[in-house]
Amino acid sequence: MDKGKRLPHNSRLTKNSQNLRKKPTDAERKLWSKLQLKQLNGFQFYRQRIIGNYIVDFCSPALKLVVEVDGSQHFLGETLLKDKIRDEYLENCGLTVLRYNDYDVLTNISGVVENILKNMEKK
Repeated sequence: MDKGKRLPHNSRLTKNSQNLRKKPTDAERKLWSKLQLKQLNGFQFYRQRIIGNYIVDFCSPALKLVVEVDGSQHFLGETLLKDKIRDEYLENCGLTVLRYNDYDVLTNISGVVENILKNMEKK
């Protein structure tokens, strides 16, 4: 993706995105407490950001980085395949996708944040 080029956006998902921001999971709430207000090296992250036909949990456009927090349903059959297709789409938009499971976020937030920071350094 070229610098300055906007990410694709399906405005029909705006209401869904707003609803997801109003009702975060416990893991999303915990990770957001570490990402909001430019706490990670001064980079802005957004919650429940629309990219194409998808809504991602967290996104830093400046870093071209998406962070997903996955519940157990993401590790089974059809959802696993849908996530693979989604990740390929996001990567074709020039984004890097990091995935963490709920358990890791809830029990090892410092390790998750450290891993995000390491991936930010690669940018």
